[in-house]
Amino acid sequence: MKIILDSQAFDMQQYGGISRYYTEIFSVLSQQKDIRIEIPLGYTHNVYFNESILHKNKKSVAALWLYLLEKAGLSIRKKIKKLNRTETKKLLLKQDFDVFVPTYYDSYFLEDLRNKPFVLTVYDMIHELLPQYFSDASKMAEKKLFLIEKATRIIAVSENTKKDILKFYPHIDESKIDVVYHGSSIKINENIKNDLPENYILYVGSRENYKNFDFLVQALKEILQQNPELHLVCAGGKEFSKTEIEFVKSLNLENQIIQKDFDEEALGSFYKNAKCFVFPSLYEGFGIPVLESMACGCPVVLGNHSSFPEVAGDAGVYFDINDNKDLTVKINELLQNPALQNEYATKGLQQIQKFNWEDAAKECLNVYKKAITGF
Repeated sequence: MKIILDSQAFDMQQYGGISRYYTEIFSVLSQQKDIRIEIPLGYTHNVYFNESILHKNKKSVAALWLYLLEKAGLSIRKKIKKLNRTETKKLLLKQDFDVFVPTYYDSYFLEDLRNKPFVLTVYDMIHELLPQYFSDASKMAEKKLFLIEKATRIIAVSENTKKDILKFYPHIDESKIDVVYHGSSIKINENIKNDLPENYILYVGSRENYKNFDFLVQALKEILQQNPELHLVCAGGKEFSKTEIEFVKSLNLENQIIQKDFDEEALGSFYKNAKCFVFPSLYEGFGIPVLESMACGCPVVLGNHSSFPEVAGDAGVYFDINDNKDLTVKINELLQNPALQNEYATKGLQQIQKFNWEDAAKECLNVYKKAITGF
């Protein structure tokens, strides 16, 4: 079998769940003798891809030229996208492949695909469910629907995402949707020293709009005020904005709510040493941080909605997403009961055994085979 994987996710993300998903899946598949994978990435800033076995050191003249332009201080984002799409189109025109795998929702490839099958992964239905948070919501939803309708088969990253697809687009044939869960790649490097507080609650990633960060801060306000040695560590998500700084200061918590950047290999220790990890997001198609936290033995506190119960199972400490007082109570129960922390940490380590990239790759391969054979 010969598979072409396109570059969209890698063009968009230096880090991120989507590019992580494809890097892990195709790293596993590339080890199989009967599978040949073509990835037309002439140039990318994506860390996962560049550190994976998929990366090839050989550089084209075009790639070297982009490297020099970047060294000269010029923005090359659009040029990267153009180069990679040009390479993709060259491969498509040869028609020497069995199945095509787009990594996002741009349909640029369709005119060159001809009658070859393609498998689309739908990561979430966030633009349809919460359009108020996205200026391009209608445009993205339109693009997604177009490819959902055209796709030979669809992979949904959770049963909840599959349900949401059919909720919004009931005309889609349910039988062409397969659910394939993510795995976890996180590792704990004991040799890494992080400048972290001794006692902290962990939040990871973007804090914008539907991620519901302000809701979390309001829930933690009293807990932090009553426990001066306790902190909320916000890992990643860029430095606090001016608005965030003013919000935290208004609560007199500027010394207890801190933002920390991290290298990818250091993230495991952020989870491992936290009292708990809180994920207050209004919606996630899957939620890789939930897996990361469980894999590191960190209790997970999250809403009882979206894909969360499906992923965390009985290892999650659940709260009502419409009630920040309920979140306050659930966090307090964990903080005041080390035995309860250990119980949920143990449950998480058991639950994470259900998710791994080897199984996910095997299941994706079965979907690709179904797309090729029609069965």
